[in-house]
Amino acid sequence: MFVAIYVAIDGLTYMHPMHGLNITPWNPPPALGLVLWLRYGRIAALPWFGAILVSELLIRHMPVPLLFNVALSAFMVIGYGSIAELLRIRLGRSEVLHDQRNLLSWLFIIVTATLVTSCLYIAMVSLAGLIPAQEWAIAFARFWVGDCVGIIVTMPFFWMFSERLGRERLKKALSSWGTLGYGLLGIAMLWLAFGFSDSGNFKYFYLLFLPVVWAAARQGLAGAAIAAFVLPTGVIVAAQWVNLVSITMFELQMLGAVLAFVGFFIGVVVDEKQRVSMELQQTLRLAAAGEMAAALAHELNQPLSALSAYGSASEELLAKGETGALLHDTIRRMVVESHRAADVVRRLRDFFRTGATRLERISLVELIDGATASFSVKAAQRSIDLMIDQLPDRTLLVDRLQIEVVLRNLLSNAFDAVCECPVNNRQIHISAYIDDANWLRIRIEDSGPGLTAAMAERLFEAFHSSKTSGLGLGLPISRAIVEAHGGNLLAKVIGHGLFEVVLPVEGKPEDAS
Repeated sequence: MFVAIYVAIDGLTYMHPMHGLNITPWNPPPALGLVLWLRYGRIAALPWFGAILVSELLIRHMPVPLLFNVALSAFMVIGYGSIAELLRIRLGRSEVLHDQRNLLSWLFIIVTATLVTSCLYIAMVSLAGLIPAQEWAIAFARFWVGDCVGIIVTMPFFWMFSERLGRERLKKALSSWGTLGYGLLGIAMLWLAFGFSDSGNFKYFYLLFLPVVWAAARQGLAGAAIAAFVLPTGVIVAAQWVNLVSITMFELQMLGAVLAFVGFFIGVVVDEKQRVSMELQQTLRLAAAGEMAAALAHELNQPLSALSAYGSASEELLAKGETGALLHDTIRRMVVESHRAADVVRRLRDFFRTGATRLERISLVELIDGATASFSVKAAQRSIDLMIDQLPDRTLLVDRLQIEVVLRNLLSNAFDAVCECPVNNRQIHISAYIDDANWLRIRIEDSGPGLTAAMAERLFEAFHSSKTSGLGLGLPISRAIVEAHGGNLLAKVIGHGLFEVVLPVEGKPEDAS
């Protein structure tokens, strides 16, 4: 299969041979051999040798004895195989154009290694008397540029086509309407570039960059590979079709190479950006899972403790022979707590996965009491004065569990902040009021050092934390929860710690009861 494809591509691209030799301005088949070598290693040498020899005999009809043809074919396999080995050593098993560094390394190896290979090949045919001595430099330049450009332009496409994921990307790109769009644009630009050129001018070549840039920017390396594979071929065909004798083949080769490289560079940058975005999303999901685990551990503490207590009570009742209403009531309470624990898991999981909330009406006093209940003992242990002002009678329509997670996160941060203060100056103050726009503002104020303007600017950025052990996700997730409720989470720069949770109010004051 490889030999047949190699010979077919060679037959389609073999043109303008110099002295009937394998010295053409456009030589893509070596790119196919390089891909085979990179995929399968040195075992590719034999089929590659066979493909080159068959092409020499059937396509090029080299005017040399068979034995010399065999020697030239063997040399080409050794030369190109050395290039493939250099690529394997430098790029490893990663994708050939995985990132910008790989792209530049790949380009450098192709340009320099084909230079050496071309020099040795032309030296062999020159020694055999097949090239006049005065044309050695011309033959060398033509052979080198033809091989170099042919590999640069087509190798990324062949590489992607040889991989399952690459084929899927190419198939997806080819089946999109965008490909049709930049394909038609490419045809139009070729017509403008060559159709309006006369025998002495080639003014509009820069228009050919438009379809390449479009393809690479929209579809990454897959689009760039398709455009680079097709458009340079179109350039050479168009130049031959209109017989632009003023344009040298070298100019066309450089145009094709530059078009391809610009497309590959943009495509690699686009792919890198998409990879980084996907990796960041995955990291955020993992970090959110960590936040969820911490929230679950905190929220499940009460129902699990209650389950343990009720279970112990049930054992004692059974030991005493109790089988009546008291035992049934204890078991019922165990069932309630188990449902509560399951509800905690489900609701936090739903929020972290989809942002879903389950709203319920709850009074502000009940919400604050629930959020601060677990901090009373901690405040006494750390000599912290935890003060709660008289709260307005208001009803909120919120997901109680989620808002309590926010308040507990803010209280935990406040506790960490005041612990840096002297024992006699550790205060946390919780208050709330309704502002002029009828929004409820819950204030959590502490006597800690507070925020600087620089800290406040990045406070809600993911992974930015002033704590050595912090993930930098508590405040961003807290703000996301509050914003999902139609409110906002604010940090004030006033010389000490102050955060405000702003939430819409539900109902009238008397509804709180």
